[in-house]
Amino acid sequence: MLIYRYPDKSLWPQLVRRPALDTRLMEENVKAIMEEVRENGDAAVKKYTARFDGAELNQLQVTAAEIDTASGAIASELFDAIKLAASNIRKFHEQQRQDAGPVETMPGVVCWRRNTPIEKVGLYIPGGTAPLFSTVLMLAIPASIAGCKEIVLCTPPARDGSIHPAILAAAKYTGVTRIFKAGGVQAIAAMAYGTASIPKVSKIFGPGNQYVTAAKQLAQRDGIAIDMPAGPSEVAVFADGAANPAFVAADLLSQAEHGVDSQALLVTTHEPFIGPLQEELARQLEVLPRKEIAQKALSNSKIILVESEADAMALLNEYAPEHLILSSANAAALAGQVVNAGSVFLGHYSPESVGDYASGTNHTLPTNGYAKAYSGVSVDSFVKKITFQELSAEGLKNIGGATATMAAAEGLEAHAYAVRVRLNEINKQ
Repeated sequence: MLIYRYPDKSLWPQLVRRPALDTRLMEENVKAIMEEVRENGDAAVKKYTARFDGAELNQLQVTAAEIDTASGAIASELFDAIKLAASNIRKFHEQQRQDAGPVETMPGVVCWRRNTPIEKVGLYIPGGTAPLFSTVLMLAIPASIAGCKEIVLCTPPARDGSIHPAILAAAKYTGVTRIFKAGGVQAIAAMAYGTASIPKVSKIFGPGNQYVTAAKQLAQRDGIAIDMPAGPSEVAVFADGAANPAFVAADLLSQAEHGVDSQALLVTTHEPFIGPLQEELARQLEVLPRKEIAQKALSNSKIILVESEADAMALLNEYAPEHLILSSANAAALAGQVVNAGSVFLGHYSPESVGDYASGTNHTLPTNGYAKAYSGVSVDSFVKKITFQELSAEGLKNIGGATATMAAAEGLEAHAYAVRVRLNEINKQ
């Protein structure tokens, strides 16, 4: 990891900047694939599944028999872990169901808001180097709590056309309605535009590589909602003198192993911590199955030594990390200073891994600094909030004059007349 000692604040924007990618050619390629899927539907999806995943498919939809077989193909220990995680995720997300009750803003004027589920949602589950069955839980559970009628899941198949059994078991357990063997850009395009097999959805959720991210953003331009802009996984850790180097090294590596473009950032006020941390990183890295991936990610990651906790928190808020770990004796107080982060982990016994899998919070989070303006996925992500109002005659008399005055001042006389014509009728009574 690159080390920066007491950098001047003028350098902070440069230090927190994510690696820039020239995406112009990539976006052209992504757009071409999406257009072909729009035009040729299933045939194009199968063509690109054969090209990118090496799987020759007769049909895209996963059969009921395949799903049933998968449930019996995973170890009971893993299925028990999935059920435990699902229970915690459901408990946390159940608390997010709230309708705004009626409010009488003035006599005779009543307003309220109702949550209405998005009817058709699409979930994208990566399956490449790591089949993310945990993401099935994180997306399907809040979708089912919200009441979405159709929950469509796309995930890339293995070369033999199979889907990882844990993905299928998690999907069945959480109420996914239909599952398809499609990954990458072609899956996003299929859910965005619809094919003979894969239904068009109203909103697409889920992480993916830069091609999937680009496809989601292009779909958004065509009127399909997406959960959030996303990029490579990232973690930021604040460590003071009380931090355990072995714990922090493990946290940094847990993100670095996601991919070569993942990023880890350590901010510390305690210079003697840096040496033991580097030793732990080297030791733990040697035994990682994904050593080469993690090593490449760490080469683009940073250790930043700052003067004070105040400087540390200011720098971390500027970075706006997907995951923020406060490995500090003062974690509870520092948590109150966090304004930009996807999800925060307090103290020495809250590894980011538990949020990825089983604590209950959602792991689909904004990356690349988007935590300054975006939240992670929640039940709210799967609902529309529709407002209502009902006025009595008394209510319209109370509010009508102000409404007509404002409309007239904007030069919208029809707006003003829609109020006055009613007031005239009321006054005749």
